Amino acid sequence: MPDLGLTGARVLVVGGASGIGLACARAFAQEGARVGVLSRSAASVERALAGELSPHRDALETGVVDVRDDDALGAAVQHLAGRLGGLDHVVVSAGVDGEFGAGVQEVTRAGFRDVLEVNVAAAFSAVQHACPHLRRSPAPSVTFVGSDSGFVTAPGMIAYGASKGALVQLTRVLAHELSADLLPDPAAGSGIRVNSVCPSITDTPMARRGLGVDDFTGAGYPVNSADDVAWAVLFLSSPRSRAVNGVSLLSDFGYSGRSSFPA
Repeated sequence: MPDLGLTGARVLVVGGASGIGLACARAFAQEGARVGVLSRSAASVERALAGELSPHRDALETGVVDVRDDDALGAAVQHLAGRLGGLDHVVVSAGVDGEFGAGVQEVTRAGFRDVLEVNVAAAFSAVQHACPHLRRSPAPSVTFVGSDSGFVTAPGMIAYGASKGALVQLTRVLAHELSADLLPDPAAGSGIRVNSVCPSITDTPMARRGLGVDDFTGAGYPVNSADDVAWAVLFLSSPRSRAVNGVSLLSDFGYSGRSSFPA
């Protein structure tokens, strides 16, 4: 297996106790990284520690926070960064789907705002709070877990699609803002790379709940596993991908490249 250069890395995974975030936390730990896991519920953390993360407990630090609360998020990032001895990589996987299936007239302003608050504003805040630690790393990175909904649309996903489109542009903006030539002291570090992974439907509890299915057997279309996405996150975080910055990587089996022209 190729060396991704992640042994001993200090990684924070926001939303790391379920779904794609959990797969990322496990994958980083398997690579020999030390991992801080933030989740909005103590119950999800306990389930993860008793289940998929059980073999890696010695490499883990955990915390509970509602990412909508910026002060609490800042305190949680600071606490886990201290427990890990700093940060080299941040993965933001926390997200909500909102009023899934609602049409234009049914989506509420409060529901729309909440999706943007969690999927966009909190993602930005997590990076803000992590930046002082990342700037002290020799090869820091941020990776957002986005969605192909940032590029294509489907009925009933208005707020979710808007939020994931915003995350694509946030990736570009932060990649530019945090590049080495814009750091106050370029000699202090190489800049912070910022990328995102944008999968199509992924087999997670949130996707099953949103689509009202028990599993994706016989779905009639390809479905990402959480591990598929985690491998892409590992690559983008790895110093082996040091030239990759500002990229929103589609993981959709090529579907977005297909023309609808009937020929």
